[in-house]
Amino acid sequence: MTEPNDTVPESHTAPESNVTTGPEGTDAPLHRRGIKSYVIRAGRMTQAQNRGLEDIWPRFGLTIADGRQDLDALFGRKAPRVVEIGFGMGNSLIEQAETHPDTDFIGIEVHAPGVGKLLDEVDKRGLTNLRVYREDALAVLEQCLPEGSLTTLQLFFPDPWPKKKHHKRRIVQPAFVDLIRTRLMPGGTFHMATDWEAYAEWMAEVMEAAPGYANTASEETAPYVPRPAFRPLTKFEARGEKLGHGVWDLIYRREG
Repeated sequence: MTEPNDTVPESHTAPESNVTTGPEGTDAPLHRRGIKSYVIRAGRMTQAQNRGLEDIWPRFGLTIADGRQDLDALFGRKAPRVVEIGFGMGNSLIEQAETHPDTDFIGIEVHAPGVGKLLDEVDKRGLTNLRVYREDALAVLEQCLPEGSLTTLQLFFPDPWPKKKHHKRRIVQPAFVDLIRTRLMPGGTFHMATDWEAYAEWMAEVMEAAPGYANTASEETAPYVPRPAFRPLTKFEARGEKLGHGVWDLIYRREG
């Protein structure tokens, strides 16, 4: 049940690596630069979305050209920092930012209607604790976000690329999670959610093999955790639950 309106394929280019492969038993090749896990889909822009991109962007939009960020200076304070990759239409991210005013949020998305909608809502709700990149997430992580600066990185309902020949496009790959670890502060968490069980199993395999992470799940539910209250329940997820569709959350903590 990948959500058609709240999520789109996440915004990143797979990290370059000469040592990593997909989980054992798959034919996933090395995760090299140039293999993208997203497709930019054209879509009509509403008046509100255009307003967000044209009028609100100068206040809350960020680009790779801005370079390495000083996040305390960017937000004008010290606070927990959460990054969400592939926020789609932004409903979940907006709800989190509004519910947690003492936390700063950065969203990364390549889908123009989603970025426009998010920015329009940021302005309408008077939020000051959210910034957005309309960029490739790998480039943002590598070039813009300081090491050890993030409390949490979120990846909710990424494109599962279910066909075996497309597994190389999945964002969750060994090199990518290694990069994320460097951006998390010690004790920081990497939170994933998917409605594809096979992708959940893939995520768990990659994470269990990744150095420097500890699974936060209990013995009773491992490798998954119950949906945390702080992850908003989307209408599509709620509809899926009523139909008996599963959703799997995984939260791993950076060790050391």
